[in-house]
Amino acid sequence: MHPENVIDVTRLVQLAIAPVFLLTAVGTIIGVLSSRLGRVVDRSRTLEDRLRQLAPEGQKAVREELSVLARRVRLVYASMTLAVVCALFVGLLIAVAFVDAFVALDLSRFIGLLFIGAMLAFILALMVFLREIFLAVANARSLMH
Repeated sequence: MHPENVIDVTRLVQLAIAPVFLLTAVGTIIGVLSSRLGRVVDRSRTLEDRLRQLAPEGQKAVREELSVLARRVRLVYASMTLAVVCALFVGLLIAVAFVDAFVALDLSRFIGLLFIGAMLAFILALMVFLREIFLAVANARSLMH
């Protein structure tokens, strides 16, 4: 291996480190979302059990909360999907960057598009997550009053 090839590979590894940090952040968010999803599902199951025990006239509040929980599940699921898409794009970006270093193709535009796609998916995942948080807080406040 020529010294300049070692320097090129070293530089490529250095450039790949930044996307790896992004993968760490996305993995953390997926973990948080998974935890939230688990709590919402557990709460839904508890309410569904309670619903079976209530008389029809006492079921309205429980059904309303179940409806909010169903919306929260959809939002968490959407956010998780977007976060996973982001992680896939980042992983593909890293792989394509290494392929680009070893083949005689210019894949820089494709790498740029992967990065843009990853960032858009990440931003959307965070926005949907924020919407789910707002919904959870609003629901908690309404239950307190």
